[in-house]
Amino acid sequence: MMIDEALVGELLDAPQDDTALVLLEGRAQVVERAALDSDRCRGAAVILSRGDLVDRLGTPSPSPEELTRIAASLRDAVAKLGA
Repeated sequence: MMIDEALVGELLDAPQDDTALVLLEGRAQVVERAALDSDRCRGAAVILSRGDLVDRLGTPSPSPEELTRIAASLRDAVAKLGA
């Protein structure tokens, strides 16, 4: 599992607010909402949607420092879940 600034940036760059950051088979990845219902994504745990992330940050274009902070916060939250 590696939630880093690049992955958070990928989520923010997604065109749909319901695109999500998920954990699947121990790996963090960005997945469109429609794909979550597919066999390929069966068992994925949704961490955060793009819409929720933008709401949390207050902007769809955060600073590099904010990306670093949110990536660290998400890593910490996932680690506390035991993933």
